Amino acid sequence: MSFGKELIQSAEEALAIAKGKAEPAGVFVPESVDVSAIRKKQSLSQVAFAERYGLPLGTLRDWEQGRRSPDRAALVLLALIERNPTMVADTLAAV
Repeated sequence: MSFGKELIQSAEEALAIAKGKAEPAGVFVPESVDVSAIRKKQSLSQVAFAERYGLPLGTLRDWEQGRRSPDRAALVLLALIERNPTMVADTLAAV
């Protein structure tokens, strides 16, 4: 593929991302997450988990009981908590 065609393709991809019609290639957001398992892995009660990560207790309970699903931002936060809970808690404590 020529440089000009690659440039046009890149511009079209960028436009699609900007319009919300495509996701950036390097971003992965899980479709769903087992919130209860993430919390239990840390041996935290619902109250302690909600307080540690600044989540409304009712929202946490709704997620765990399947009444609601985390939105995209919450899925990202939960993925970070699952991967490195100490870093997330330390970062939030400094805010």
